[in-house]
Amino acid sequence: MTDSTIVLITGANSGIGYATTKLLASYPNYHIIMGCRDVRKGEQALKEIQQSLLPQSTLSVLELDVTNDASIATATETVESQHGRIDAFISNAGTTAQSSTGRAKYQAIFETNVFGAVLASEAFIPLLRKSPRSTYLIQVSSALGSVGLAADSESPLYNVPWDLYRMSKAALDMATIQMHKRLKEEDSNVRVFAFCPGLVRSRLRGESEEQISAQGTAGDPMDSARALLRVLRGERDADVGGFVHANGTWPW
Repeated sequence: MTDSTIVLITGANSGIGYATTKLLASYPNYHIIMGCRDVRKGEQALKEIQQSLLPQSTLSVLELDVTNDASIATATETVESQHGRIDAFISNAGTTAQSSTGRAKYQAIFETNVFGAVLASEAFIPLLRKSPRSTYLIQVSSALGSVGLAADSESPLYNVPWDLYRMSKAALDMATIQMHKRLKEEDSNVRVFAFCPGLVRSRLRGESEEQISAQGTAGDPMDSARALLRVLRGERDADVGGFVHANGTWPW
């Protein structure tokens, strides 16, 4: 069994998942498993990381479509056979289903952001529990999912639309709370967090530069990666079970 910290990241070929993979690879003693729905995109992302820096840690690509139960089952079997455990699971895959409308849009968003995130996490919890160390299960959420901020007329997020995305992240937050409570009651070694990466450059909003940059207001996803690294290093353990961001916590 390797002494490296094994971190599995879903949606690892772009955005926050890619940035976190790249950041972890620049430090020693990690093995980062890049969970990707499209293996070709995952392999291209891995190649780009290897070409842009001299990795201090190892990386691999894992086919993992969180909306497909068979893909989740195969992925867990693969990781168990190759590594026997994981030490962190970063549930990052998400969507705004921009090409869908009506009921199909609701279904697509909730399939990935809620059902997929929760079912994939549950599938990998047994491998987290096989680790001899304290482990981390991190759900990448959004301040847009905070019911407290959405209901606060003084909040800068009060008038932000994105209704379906906000609903999905609120549901994910509730699932995270319940997961934390259950694992705590079971005296598990798994530490559960919801994490808000903030507004960063991402294709969630679209493919144009204006959409990716949120009209020039979006930050660098590497800042989110650095905040996630603090969680993985145990520097945010006082906030376990909470909804954390780089500089504190959000209300649920």
